[in-house]
Amino acid sequence: MSEHAAFLHEAIISWYDHHGRDLPMRSPSVSAWGTLVFEVMSQQTPIPRVQPIWVQWMERWPTPADLAAASPAEVLVAWDRLGYPSRALRLRECAEAIATSYEGEVPSSYEELLGLPGIGPYTASAVASFSYHQPVPVLDTNIRRVLGRVLDGVERPPASAPGRVEVARAAALVPADGDEAAAWNVSIMELGALVCTARSPLCQACPVDEVCAWRAAGYPAAPGKKRTQAWAGTDRQARGRVMAALRAAHQKLEAWDEDGRSGLGEGPRSGLGEDGRSGLGEGPRSGLGEDGRSGLAEGPRSAVPNVGITMEQALKAATLPGADPTQAQRVLEGLLRDGLVSQSPDGWIHLPR
Repeated sequence: MSEHAAFLHEAIISWYDHHGRDLPMRSPSVSAWGTLVFEVMSQQTPIPRVQPIWVQWMERWPTPADLAAASPAEVLVAWDRLGYPSRALRLRECAEAIATSYEGEVPSSYEELLGLPGIGPYTASAVASFSYHQPVPVLDTNIRRVLGRVLDGVERPPASAPGRVEVARAAALVPADGDEAAAWNVSIMELGALVCTARSPLCQACPVDEVCAWRAAGYPAAPGKKRTQAWAGTDRQARGRVMAALRAAHQKLEAWDEDGRSGLGEGPRSGLGEDGRSGLGEGPRSGLGEDGRSGLAEGPRSAVPNVGITMEQALKAATLPGADPTQAQRVLEGLLRDGLVSQSPDGWIHLPR
């Protein structure tokens, strides 16, 4: 190991020991499964949003077998508003694979992890490092940004996935000792999240500012403006509205009591519109069944109600102000194609069962 690498390790790990956040996801008692779930959830999603959902998932589905036994609808409802809900379904598929092919234990090798449904190079390396203390590089956006600034003097890494050269250089910096490697990876990741941030880096608080190539070069800006993901008016926003309406409908089913009433009680209605109708339109009970129960079938109260929303309601939820007239239909077709929603023979739209 070079003196430069040794200095980086000591300085950044020491900084983390004093300034790293005390997060439940990083507790030594967290299982490899808990780490895997967290890493999938935290992709493109801030940790403050992830933490409460992760805690709920670990309480409800502490093992892969537990999640594998859940229905896709239950998983999508529990995913709540984390975004990119396809990740929830892939996690369930991953849980099924672990339960059936690995006797319920998350595999430890990078290659086996990479072979699991929905698991890419980053998540595989993160689980291998943080849970099994294997000396492998972990390259998330934060780590790539820190290494790019300190070593190359560039403001931000390429938008593309890490190439062979970048991976090889990161691997060369990973300590040979597994415990130290895990400490290095989590420490440099935290440094990127809290100090060496994308927009407002706190260089005066950086433990390696004296050897930072970007600082030495005068903090040159990256060429071109970084593209940010829009939200308002996009298909993503429209898809989110449809999924929110379907989660609300499914939660009504879960709350259905023995008397056949929703059992939701009075007060705010889980973030629905002011009229408590998920913003799905006016008219007699917003197009619900004649009994106003979201299409909940009559018959024996113990029978399973067919909960969902009508096609009209789904299209209304997907319609954004001033949007392209074809957007709503396109969004709904995309959700059906992606398996995030299903359509029953009578035309009702519901979460996959």
